[in-house]
Amino acid sequence: MDGQLLLVLLLLLLGASGPEGQGPGPGEPEEEPPKEEIPEEDGILVLSRRNLGLALREHRTLLVQFYAPWCGHCKALAPEYSKAAALLAAESAKARLAKVDGPAETELTEEFAVTAYPTLKFFRDGNRTHPEEYTGPREAEGIAEWLRRRAGPSATRLEDEDGAQALIDGRDVVVIGFFQDLQDEDVATFLALAQDALDMTFGLTDQPKLFQKFGLTKDTVVLFKKFDEGRADFPVDEELGLDQGDLSHFLLTHSMRLVTEFNSQTSPKIFSARILNHLLLFVNQTLASHRELLAGFGEAAPPFRGQVLFVVVDVGADNGHVLQYFGLKAEEAPTLRFINMETTKKYAPAHGGPLTATSVTAFCHAVLGGEVKPYLLSQELPPDWDQRPVKTLVGKNFEQVAFDETKNVFIKFYAPWCTHCKEMAAAWEALAEKYKDHEDIIIAELDATANELEAFPVHGFPTLKFFPAGPGRKVIEYKRTRDLETFSKFLDNGGELPAEEPTEEPAAPFPETPANSTTEPKEEL
Repeated sequence: MDGQLLLVLLLLLLGASGPEGQGPGPGEPEEEPPKEEIPEEDGILVLSRRNLGLALREHRTLLVQFYAPWCGHCKALAPEYSKAAALLAAESAKARLAKVDGPAETELTEEFAVTAYPTLKFFRDGNRTHPEEYTGPREAEGIAEWLRRRAGPSATRLEDEDGAQALIDGRDVVVIGFFQDLQDEDVATFLALAQDALDMTFGLTDQPKLFQKFGLTKDTVVLFKKFDEGRADFPVDEELGLDQGDLSHFLLTHSMRLVTEFNSQTSPKIFSARILNHLLLFVNQTLASHRELLAGFGEAAPPFRGQVLFVVVDVGADNGHVLQYFGLKAEEAPTLRFINMETTKKYAPAHGGPLTATSVTAFCHAVLGGEVKPYLLSQELPPDWDQRPVKTLVGKNFEQVAFDETKNVFIKFYAPWCTHCKEMAAAWEALAEKYKDHEDIIIAELDATANELEAFPVHGFPTLKFFPAGPGRKVIEYKRTRDLETFSKFLDNGGELPAEEPTEEPAAPFPETPANSTTEPKEEL
């Protein structure tokens, strides 16, 4: 009886997993669970908290953009990001592009410390804990090339003369590392630099015949170029090895022409060259007499390579913002200006005269030797500068008004384009109207984009400063709410407010001109 019962139970169990669809029968393979597929939009993987891990496992090199649907900078990047994905797909590259909706995926934004949009992070070999911050270009080809250099070798391995010559002939600027041992740590330094120097093509070799062809006997990085002297060598220090910072500076310096014409394509490189001194020749390229000056300007440049960057600015092109920055008008060309990019001090030749190689050289030496005093921009003082309730200040009358010991002077330093300045304009006018009959109080404003003050560099707009009456040149910066009531309290209390008074939003920063823009725009969370 017990044996029969056991047999019945065994048959029931076998039937429960038999061909009725409730389980595989004897010898039948188990079904694989359906594979999860990551959704795509325009060739870009759409990631979330649920599928990011899968994407990291499937793709060895992955660039992820954290974006917000409302972010204007993200919307501007979107078409370039899609084009980059298409470029990589067309060449069957291993690198993939992905995106994460930050506001919808707060766990991921917190995990990866995303505080602004767009933020791009690069993941390699599934490493989720240490992604690389993307700081490359924001246009399609630049994004694609940045990824190519990380997905594959960043430098071409050269084995023979034909390959080396073909590489050199194919680009305007080519950098080849000649290393006797490709396992040396100097090679790793070289390849790491090559990953980010996207405007140059890199090769490397350990072949003795190539050392011989190019006249080398020791490890050397050689920059080949189709302009100026054609070649520049950077020998590797036998004791200290290859320093990436020194090599980077060398390549930036020697990959630029001795004389660079300023335009939207060259300006990023001009400002990233880390040469603090710039000498600018302003000319009108449509005039033959101006074009003739270029030869002498270029003749003066070689001795100053690496110390002074020689730049030509065509006043007939779209360079009005450069002229404005130096306080120049197009009709003043041809002329020279010298600027130190660190101090922003500007210098002009003391007197007119022919622009020759000799005069250009002498001007450079005089500035570098401290023989020329910098000049400060100042608008002309309007004749009615003190007729309105808000007094108009320029560089020429600032000291006289601001440090009048008999007056309490409240000054707004503004920029004509500044939104915050425009928003507070009515309150500033109302303040001036309120105190116009107070002989010891002056409400004034100064356009800080057209007037420079050596003692008071302005770092944001609007900047508000109070100069109380009395000796000592005392200055108090105002950082509170920008409305008539708070302004009035501040003045009535001699330049002080209660500590509990709420603070105002920070001043609008200086805009980065196209020439000076190195930081990518982001919108805060």
